[in-house]
Amino acid sequence: MQLKYKIVTLSVLPLIASVLIICVLVFAQSRKLEEEQARLVESSIMAAKKAELKNYLELALSLIAPLYQSGRDDEAARQDALRMLSRANFGLDGYFFVYDSHGKNLMHPRQANLVGRELIGMKDKNGLPVIQALLKSAKSGDGFQLYTWEKPSTGQVTDKLSYVVMLDRWGWMLGTGIYIDDVEVATSKSRREVADGVLTTVLAIASVALIAVLVVFSGGLMLNFSEHRLADRKLSALNQRIVRLQEEERSRVSRELHDGISQQLVSIKFQFELAGLELEKGMPRGLENLKAGTARLGEAIGEIRRISHDLRPSLLDTLGLSPAILQLVRDFEQRTGIRTQFEQGLDDTQVGGEVAVTLYRIIQEALGNIERHSRASAAIISLSCSRGGVALRVEDNGVGFDPGLMERSQGIGLRNIRERVDHHRGTFTLSSSSGRTELQVGIPLDA
Repeated sequence: MQLKYKIVTLSVLPLIASVLIICVLVFAQSRKLEEEQARLVESSIMAAKKAELKNYLELALSLIAPLYQSGRDDEAARQDALRMLSRANFGLDGYFFVYDSHGKNLMHPRQANLVGRELIGMKDKNGLPVIQALLKSAKSGDGFQLYTWEKPSTGQVTDKLSYVVMLDRWGWMLGTGIYIDDVEVATSKSRREVADGVLTTVLAIASVALIAVLVVFSGGLMLNFSEHRLADRKLSALNQRIVRLQEEERSRVSRELHDGISQQLVSIKFQFELAGLELEKGMPRGLENLKAGTARLGEAIGEIRRISHDLRPSLLDTLGLSPAILQLVRDFEQRTGIRTQFEQGLDDTQVGGEVAVTLYRIIQEALGNIERHSRASAAIISLSCSRGGVALRVEDNGVGFDPGLMERSQGIGLRNIRERVDHHRGTFTLSSSSGRTELQVGIPLDA
């Protein structure tokens, strides 16, 4: 009994102490991660909204361009422009507004009571002189201004991001805005997701710790080599789950980015509608706007294809490893101008799903390093069978680097490659000198 208590004390107490420390660290890091992710979500949403506002305002400018660029400064031309802008709404709460350089409202389609009023001294609920700030932003060239304003659909005062420009010849400030109350919703959701993930992790750690304590308490005198092997298998399963979750997350982000491109398509729709109106009126700019909208649509389609392919190549799931790598190589050559040769000596039916994903990601990471650091003009990718496994070789003729220094620094890319190879109990070697860098990976198919 004395020996048993000693074993329990020496085994359980350090384990409990370690779990408590880990939980404290997890909670501490979770707070930091929560704020960082919230800032990242907010900055991403704001960047997207700024780009969206610029697109909307470009459409408004192109709408009145025939009148403004004609050189006419008469009141009739200005009234025609105001009528066109007042009808150019987007969404439930999207509209354009016009002020003169002295702060007088000339057009506001959602708040007609403001038209004709001098609003230069008007302040929002935070004390910001809104019109003064908008005029200052427009004249400085930045154009963006954040303030609070009444939302037409709800009647509530909420945060609004506007983008304004000056039409100097007419003395106008033209602008539009987007209500950003959804940003707080998105950041709150992000914080909740992080908190839920941390809670799940802590509960998982506590559960594993409890199981371990019970095992140690009941079988402390019977620990042997088989238990070490069991622990190794559990760790391997955990690593496998992490890799699988990472790939699932990439697929999810790919779908979300694909859906997020809709804002750009909305702006293209407006440009097509503008082109249709101009063509109906026989205006020569209609064809130009139609061509410009078609070009932007091609860019949006290409952007969707590029983002989705980078995050989760559909060819890898549909046609297999070789076509996916071949497409990756073609995109790499087209983007960088580095001549790349792909030597295929492997039947895709021999490679399982996880091994295929691992090989694809390793090649993707290696090509990324070549693009960023090597200054190479040519690269070779070789994939073949080797002793019941798969052999991968990536070589380039770049400037090279010090492998010892790279081993000590453990960059993210190299660490990702090593973790993927270790998960499959494979081998990884890296050699480099001036004019030649070679990466070799071996993965057993029965691992």
